Amino acid sequence: MRLMRRHPARRRTAALAVLSAVTVATLTGGALTGTVSAQAASLPITYSFTAAFVAHAATPTQPPPGANDFNCHPSTAHPYPVILVHGTYLNMSDTWQAASPLLTDHGYCVFSLNYGALISPADDFQGLGEISASAQQLATFVDQVLTATGAGKVDIVGHSQGGMMSRYYINFLGGAQKVDKLVGLAPPNYGTTIDGLINLLNTLNLLVPVNSVVGIACDACVEQEIGTPFLAKLNATPTVPTVDYTVIADKGDEVTTPYTNAFLSAAPNVTNITVNDQCALDNTEHFELPYDPVALADVLNALDPAHPVNVPCLPVLPLTGPVGFVPPF
Repeated sequence: MRLMRRHPARRRTAALAVLSAVTVATLTGGALTGTVSAQAASLPITYSFTAAFVAHAATPTQPPPGANDFNCHPSTAHPYPVILVHGTYLNMSDTWQAASPLLTDHGYCVFSLNYGALISPADDFQGLGEISASAQQLATFVDQVLTATGAGKVDIVGHSQGGMMSRYYINFLGGAQKVDKLVGLAPPNYGTTIDGLINLLNTLNLLVPVNSVVGIACDACVEQEIGTPFLAKLNATPTVPTVDYTVIADKGDEVTTPYTNAFLSAAPNVTNITVNDQCALDNTEHFELPYDPVALADVLNALDPAHPVNVPCLPVLPLTGPVGFVPPF
């Protein structure tokens, strides 16, 4: 793993300043686009990525509400613990302020981890290391959860790299026998063009030198580019028959592009969902997707299809979330 000298405080301050500005810019006309709590929930639920990032990006080792109670015993209704896996440059605290309390309130044992740090598990930004090494960290964590809970398997909900990296664990590190369901939120399963940037750099013969620099700080960023050997290996066997896969994507995704690269090849155990097709008012994007009530309803239904909740339809703005009241599920 290649390391570089970084300045966490300076980087964190700049990131928070940008996202704070986004929050202020979207609070117009009395419309609320920040933190909204479902009335029936016993834990606070934040439906805004911006609000969550501003509040929690600097506390990466703090589990989201409801997560990482290693004394939790799965119920008969929900026999498999749910492990939440964040994406690149994010962490468990700033990614799961909605899904973790929501799933906990629905009776699941919920767990989350940080992975892929360049220097320390306490780094603000995680998910940067080689994806195969990150998958090994996930494998270790799954075993810890299974031992603590006594469960036979786990379910995984992964955002971005977390949804794709979990497939590496399933395919190559024994996860096929330990995972019942994998739910991916905008995972770059077939790589990303980064809004066409990779194609442009290829045309200009600049991709190799640019990647040599990018890879110093983020091996995972390079591995997720469309057409990499890593993805070719992963997608030689896209799915395994023992796991049920659900992929949830959005047409406004600015990171996994084209957004259809998130979707897995058709199979009896694969469900691909586009949130905008369910609700035309939903204008979510890559970072807001784990906070989007439409997508969260899809997560609940993927984990427990026998007891589906209604999928809501309401205005959802990029980065800042739903406008107005969000009904409880």
